[in-house]
Amino acid sequence: MSAEEPQEQEDDEDLQYFVRIGQTDLDGTKSVERSLSEMNGIGHRTARLIAQEAGVDRTATFGRLDDDVIDEVVTLVENYADEVPNWLNNRQNDFYTGETTHEIGNDLQLTRQHDINRMKMINSYRGVRHKRGQKVRGQRTKSTGRTEGTIGVNVEEIREEQAEEAAAEEEGDE
Repeated sequence: MSAEEPQEQEDDEDLQYFVRIGQTDLDGTKSVERSLSEMNGIGHRTARLIAQEAGVDRTATFGRLDDDVIDEVVTLVENYADEVPNWLNNRQNDFYTGETTHEIGNDLQLTRQHDINRMKMINSYRGVRHKRGQKVRGQRTKSTGRTEGTIGVNVEEIREEQAEEAAAEEEGDE
């Protein structure tokens, strides 16, 4: 048993626990596909395409890869929009620039927030729904999405009131 322990420590020395891509720290203890898909803007299909393009086994541990291979994966993630067809990008025909890009990480969250704010400013239907805090994408609202608290009967509260009334009647009888 003791012969295996030094081998595990040597493996841990080669492992990078965090791999940084852009402004996001990815988990180096997970597989390449899984750790890439945890990043905003990259799903399972995109992660699989990136791993295939880099020539990396998608089930290999991300932190155990060589530095040059990790750098190649990072460049593929950053230049993903140039490598794939337009229909596979997540930001097609941007409102302001008209370009097709693929946003990842915090940039994706910022562009979504800018789009929502623009819809609110021009009072589009979706913008008004966002302002009111209602469902935006056509979901049903008759029975779900209620924010005003409980509807229906609170049995515990009724029992407490009855117990208080019974106690008041007993004091009144005495």
